[in-house]
This record gives sequence, structure tokens and C-alpha cells, in this order.
Amino acid sequence: MAVYAIGDIQGCFDGLLRILDMVQFDPDNDCLISTGDLVNRGGQSLETLRFCYDLGDSFQMVLGNHDLHLLAIGHGHRAPTKYDTLDSVLTAPDRHELFDWLKRQPFLIDFGPYTIVHAGIPPQWSLETTRLLANELSEILLSPKSGTFFENMYCNIPDQWSESLTGPARWRLIANYLTRMRRCSSTGLLDFSKTAVHTSAFDQNTGFAGWFEHPNRLSKDRALVFGHWSDIQGRFLGERLFPLDTGYIWGGRLRIMNLDTQLYTHYDRKK
Repeated sequence: MAVYAIGDIQGCFDGLLRILDMVQFDPDNDCLISTGDLVNRGGQSLETLRFCYDLGDSFQMVLGNHDLHLLAIGHGHRAPTKYDTLDSVLTAPDRHELFDWLKRQPFLIDFGPYTIVHAGIPPQWSLETTRLLANELSEILLSPKSGTFFENMYCNIPDQWSESLTGPARWRLIANYLTRMRRCSSTGLLDFSKTAVHTSAFDQNTGFAGWFEHPNRLSKDRALVFGHWSDIQGRFLGERLFPLDTGYIWGGRLRIMNLDTQLYTHYDRKK
């Protein structure tokens, strides 16, 4: 049995099939774990969702920001944007079954020595705190409060964690940390500026850096597998950091990792 983790697929179903063929993935014996963002931007979101759903127990995933965006639209709390490529999902006869399945996916997976999240873990959160807050948000998605969450999900404020936060503001910040974060301060103040997408380097003027760059990060002793940030191009970040989004949707490569051997395999559609 082999266990693989794969970066952001974003509706690129053909690429997913190609890279699974490259590693000789066997759904009867192997397991595939997605770092989230199964859908959107690519043109095959419906095929991707159905395939992963049909894998049953051979598939696991954590929710990403695009997955949450689909759920918000699918449940009538948000209108699609001109950049979305979700029409096939939103009109599919089995869409409600797919939405229900997607809502039940976690924000964090512990697998052996690894913790898997979509965007990352803010420096000031311990693993125990992250697990508790990820579970808290999962419970909201499965409760009558999910509509309130989706209606209030699209905002960058608050941008700093406080245990005193309650209701939609609290849920939104948990989601932003786990599914949208790239740069932040050592205390978890989020940087959502346009320049934050392009570099993880420390900025002495603002104190912002990639969430994983802060030396006092409380989760630094745990191996973390994550996606979301294609601009770091999957470069080596340290022995316990495994970035899997290598920008396939933007013309880069699709990356999959064997969790037993820590070996990467890449599919490049240009070749």
C-alpha cells in the first residue's frame, strides 16, 4: 500500500489522471490525500469531484478556499464571479450529493508523522490549538450555522487571532488562516496585500514573512504538508515542510508526494 498527497488540482482532471498513472496509483490498495482546492479555474471541476468521490475510502482531503467558495455558491450565499469555472458542478444532477460530501471533509488531517492543511498553520498556534479550531469550523459547516458562515466568509477582517473572537468573525479568521494564509507576522497578523502572493521573504519594515519562515513557529517540530501557495514553486523550505502546489493551473507542474518515501513526482503538461 502506498499513500500519496497531491497539491491543488483546481479542476484539472486530465492532469490528475496523468500523474496518478505515472505513480501507478491503485485505488484498491493505495490512498490519495488532497491538500484541497479540488475545483475552480480549470474546466473539469465536475469530473474531478466525481472521481474523488467515487474513490471512497481510498481518498481523503482537506478543504481549500476554492472548495469553500463552491459550497458558498452552491448553497445560494454567493454569486459566481467571471473567473469561476464551476457551471458544470452547479447544474449537475448529483450536485447536492457532491456538496454534502464536500461539506463533510475536514480542514486538517493527521496522517502518521504528517499534518496536512491547505494553506498552513499560523506561527502562534500550536498543533493542539490548530486541531481544536479546525474541528470547531468543521462542526459549523455541518450545523444550521453554516449559512451564516458562508454569508460572512468573504472578508479580510479580523486579521489577528484572539480567543475572545466569537461567531462569524471567529469562524472567518479560522478559515482564512487554514485556507487563505500566505504571509503573516510572528504573532499571526495576516498580510493580504497583493505583494504577499509573490514572496515569502521577511520584510523588516512590516514584520511580515511566509507563515513558515518565522523561527518561533509553534508547529515547527511537526512535518507539514500543504498546498495553496503556487508562487513559492514548491521549493525546499526545510526538512519538515512539504509544499505541494506547484502552479499547474497557471502553466506549472502538478506535484504528488509519496508519504512513505517523501519522493515527489511531477506532471508537466508542456512535455
